[in-house]
Amino acid sequence: MEDRKYNDAEDIFSKILRAGRRTYFFDVRSTKAGDYYLTISESKKFTNEDGTFYFKKHKIYLYKEDFEGFSDLLEEMTKYIVKEKGTEVISEIHQKDFKREIPNVENSSQNEVKTEDPKTEDSKENFTDVDFDDI
Repeated sequence: MEDRKYNDAEDIFSKILRAGRRTYFFDVRSTKAGDYYLTISESKKFTNEDGTFYFKKHKIYLYKEDFEGFSDLLEEMTKYIVKEKGTEVISEIHQKDFKREIPNVENSSQNEVKTEDPKTEDSKENFTDVDFDDI
């Protein structure tokens, strides 16, 4: 985690957790009355088809009166997940031998489309046969 210190009156103290395409911001902020509260923000990076990117952001405001309940439930839920599934990430993309499968159209009879063609087998042309002299 990274530490950040602000001089701004509203922003008091921050930490950043970078996690792949996600970044989490933990910010202590000040109310108008001078009390503190916590914001937890998630920023996730997405890429457009043209290569440009954008971020989606979500924020939670957590006030002191909710700290104990929030902390208790967070601890309970994280312990449950680790107890049930361990700490190893279970995901195709996180597997050590992960290879993205590309459907093989040649070997798949489900993708074949048969049509009746009045031409004889001898006169049929394969659509992949291209004569570049014709271009």
